[in-house]
Formats: sequence, C-alpha cells, structure tokens
Amino acid sequence: MTISPRSSDHRSPKRLRYSSADVSEEEEEDDDYSLSSEEDEEDDVVIAEAVGLMETIANESENVTRSVNSTPSSSSSSPQSVKLKSSDVLDCPTCCEPLKKPIYQCTNGHLACSPCVNKLKNRCPFCRSHIGDIRNRAMEKIIEASIVPCRNSVHGCKETTTYGYQSSSHEKLCAYIPCSCPLPNCNYIGSYTDLKSHARSSHSRDEDYLIPFALNQSLIFGIDLKKEKNVTVFQEEKDGDLIVVQGFKRSHGAYVTVSCISPLAPGLRSFSCSLAKLKEHATLRLGFMVKKIQKVGVLQEGEEPKDGFMLIPSYMLISDHLKMQICIGNEYKYIHI
Repeated sequence: MTISPRSSDHRSPKRLRYSSADVSEEEEEDDDYSLSSEEDEEDDVVIAEAVGLMETIANESENVTRSVNSTPSSSSSSPQSVKLKSSDVLDCPTCCEPLKKPIYQCTNGHLACSPCVNKLKNRCPFCRSHIGDIRNRAMEKIIEASIVPCRNSVHGCKETTTYGYQSSSHEKLCAYIPCSCPLPNCNYIGSYTDLKSHARSSHSRDEDYLIPFALNQSLIFGIDLKKEKNVTVFQEEKDGDLIVVQGFKRSHGAYVTVSCISPLAPGLRSFSCSLAKLKEHATLRLGFMVKKIQKVGVLQEGEEPKDGFMLIPSYMLISDHLKMQICIGNEYKYIHI
C-alpha cells in the first residue's frame, strides 16, 4: 500500500485579520485565542487520522507477511526430476554421439557438436547455412544437468555420471563391470563377486578346467597347444579369485598368458606369478604381474600378447603339450625372481 502525503492546504484557511482603529485590543486577543483553538482541534483530527491510517497499514502488512510466509516459495522448493522418453535428444544429430560442450547451432536452430562443425567446415548438414559462431547455451546447461545411472547399475552399482561421460570416467574403472565366466561352454555374465560364487557353485566338478589353488604354493599343470581354446582356470581357495592361463602356438615358439578375471577398479587385490616351463635338462622361469581382464579372448593368427605372458622359444617345444609350473602371490611378490 502506498501512502500519499497530505496536502499542505488540508486545513481550513485562516481568517485574515485587518488592522482597524475600531477593533479593540481585547477583541484582537479573543480572535487570536479563537484561531489557536481551531488550529489545535484540526491538528488533533489530523494526528488521529494518521494514527488510524498507520494502524491499518501495520495490520495489512502483517497479513501480507503471514500470507507470504505460509505460501511455499518457488525458489526454495527442491528441483524436480525430469525423465526423457529417449536419450537420443541429447545426442548430436550428425554423428549420433553424446553432445558435449561446446554445442553450436545454425541460424535455423540445427545443432552440431564441435567435432562435426570442424569436419563439415562450418556448414550445417541440414540446411547448409553457416554454423560455428552461435553457441547453444541452453542445450549445454541441459547436458550438464543430465545425470544418468551407471550402465552397471543392474549389477549393483549406485554411481551416477553426467550424460556422455560414462565411458571416459567412471565406467572404465567401475567395480561392478560385468565379467564373463572363463570356463568353456558357459555363458554366465555377472559382477566380479557374483562370478566367483558362480564358478564355485556351478563348476566345482569341472576338475579338468577349474583347479583350486592356494597363494604362494606351486602347482604343476599341462597346456595342450592343439586345442583351439586351451584354457586352464585356477580358483583361489579362500576368496575365490579366478586366474586364467592360455597357450598360443606360433612359428617362433609359444605364448603362455596369465590373467585374472577382475574389474580395473582401484582397491581390488592384484596378483603376481612365477611361471616356469619345465624341460628335462632346462627350466625357463619368469615372474610378472597378472593382468586384469573381464572376458577371455583369443589371439588371432599373427597377433601377439602385449603384457602378462611368457614366450617359450621353439627349441624348448618338444611337442604340443607343455609342462608348466605356476605359483601365484599377492601384489608384487613374484615380479623379481
């Protein structure tokens, strides 16, 4: 409510007094007293009106304050979650990859990511108008505010990431990344923890493929290079970690790889191994870190492993059957033997 100041002429105009010889001094005093009384009465009326007006304003202000305080403020309300029918609207319409800053638009509103703008030489693929000068800030804010669950949420992961950054940040090192069972003719896929339980409960009788082992204890086993998928799997007796040994024959010798079925997440245990090729009058021994994989693969013809392997020269290969010895330990125990 706005209060207008009262006009300076709100009072009744004073009677003008004229000096006259006929007016006695006593009458002048009476007139002065009469005027003074009228002014005091008018002042009392004005003050009373002002007090009443102030009380009215105070009451109305209090009512407004109560009304405002009782009404939820839109600025203080919690943000609402928005669900999209499809995440395709967050992808670049040209390359179909997730949009990332900077996001550009042409004068007709068509969007393109920065790599596509460069590849298309600043020409919109839809209307051929120039693109690359106007940033779509609204879309960039939408992308930044778009939170998606980890792809491994079905396996128990509770993490969320910004849309478009799943593969480059969290998911590569996610502890819940799916791991495939390394045993032959088994298609089981599950989390690292579930896989260890699966191998113990479903393959405990596959003694030809699943061999129990204890840390820091040597085991002798054989590898048949004639088999297309010569996979030997060891399972640690206590925690159930799975170690996979594979052999691949080449013209210059044979490769023997040692891997652990495990995510790359930091904090999970690592292993090293001492691997030996046993021969009647010679022994080839090597110590190295056991690499972590999530699925057993097969080397293609002419392909060589990059790490976590032993190369056995051809002169040590009497036949396609390899007699091997392995000892597995925690961390870096066997990298220097």
